[in-house]
Amino acid sequence: MNYNKITLILVLFIVSLLTGTSQTTNNDEDHGHTHYKNYSDVIDHKLIFPSEVPDRIIINLTTDPSHSFAVNWRTEQSVDSAYVEIALETHGPELRLPGVAKSILASTEFFENENIRDNEPLVKAAYHSTVVNNLQPGKTYVYRVGYGAPNASTWSEWFQIKMPNENKDESFSFIYFGDAQNDVKSMWSRVIRKSYKMVPNVDFMLHAGDLINHSESNREWGEWFYAGGYIHATVPSVMTPGNHEYSNGQLSKLWKPQFNLPENGPEFENMETYYSIEYQNMNLISFDAEHFDEHPNTRKQATAWLESVLSKNKSKWTTIFLHLPIFSTAKGRDNTELRNALKPLIDKYKVDLVLQGHDHTYARGHESNEENGKTVISDVGTIYTVSVSGPKMYESQDQEWMVRRGEFTQLFQVITVNENSIKYQAFTPLGSLYDSFELQKDDKGNKKLINGENELFLRLKQDFLKK
Repeated sequence: MNYNKITLILVLFIVSLLTGTSQTTNNDEDHGHTHYKNYSDVIDHKLIFPSEVPDRIIINLTTDPSHSFAVNWRTEQSVDSAYVEIALETHGPELRLPGVAKSILASTEFFENENIRDNEPLVKAAYHSTVVNNLQPGKTYVYRVGYGAPNASTWSEWFQIKMPNENKDESFSFIYFGDAQNDVKSMWSRVIRKSYKMVPNVDFMLHAGDLINHSESNREWGEWFYAGGYIHATVPSVMTPGNHEYSNGQLSKLWKPQFNLPENGPEFENMETYYSIEYQNMNLISFDAEHFDEHPNTRKQATAWLESVLSKNKSKWTTIFLHLPIFSTAKGRDNTELRNALKPLIDKYKVDLVLQGHDHTYARGHESNEENGKTVISDVGTIYTVSVSGPKMYESQDQEWMVRRGEFTQLFQVITVNENSIKYQAFTPLGSLYDSFELQKDDKGNKKLINGENELFLRLKQDFLKK
């Protein structure tokens, strides 16, 4: 074979390689999305990018929780209209028969965001939301979200939801989570899943802020929704934002599109971060502590709104949940301005529980704790708790108000509310009881605290790290 033939063969070989590469690239472009080398993994891609099939499905409590629920989900922008189908639960597949399920058109919002900080790609999504009204208290419903023919793959599966009864004296339970924030898919998934496994009939879940670490990170929000999976679509949630849902004083642009929370907060905001819900015999109040901290010009209005809600409260029990603690637990932290504004109202209106996060430690107690160490305490005031559900951990400082504290421990709290008592239990992902108490209240408003026996000794971070 002469030199010219060898040269020709090499040229043809190189051309064929280039042509093949070009065709592969064109085929990738035909997929309808760009491939990013940092997000080529299939799981990462699904965490970030929407498709025709609904994802990030979540239900939220409304101000009328016995008769309605709110639902949100996400698709790609080719889906410009979507629906909720709902029916009473059945013993068999008859819910699929014509005329059984009711169809509700959702509101649709096109949304784009690009998290340059974390080198995430531009994400274009359609967010769909609606409130399903006129439901029967105490009944179990099934619903699904999507669009298309009845058997199309563009529908979600059917989810169950049980409506609470109207009887205000009937007991209910909810699960309270402190910060998930970091390594959510890896380390928080087991926490929320264990909580649901232990209390499958829980009525709702409550998140005290810092659900994620970077407010605009689509990947982190994807991890949070992935961790909860169908739980988010089955058990209603309420959440208040933390400092990591904010950036430069602004609430995450993803907050309102992906949640559907009450809008009965102060007149200066419609962010769905300050709100109140009457659930059975409890008034549940979300106070946006991070907004309060970063916007001094609205503090008086926020405080006035809280007092208005508390002064009109007719429920037997009152719970406030916020991100920044009234009494900080982590070393070197103190939210003086928040405490000076809110604590007089908490005392005046005899709030029962204040549920908080932020400090990445655990603590539970009450302000006047001279009876520290006793099992039963009469005439107790407000119970304050700080908790953490994710893996990020700080060290705490022991204080007089604390009855129980801990570090380096991921926790979830199961709170059961009855007519005359609240039972509180803090569990680890192993299901071990770390803290517990019962708060009793008579018809005159007098409260008694009964501290429970726990399964674990005090856990401190220093005991687990090599020196």
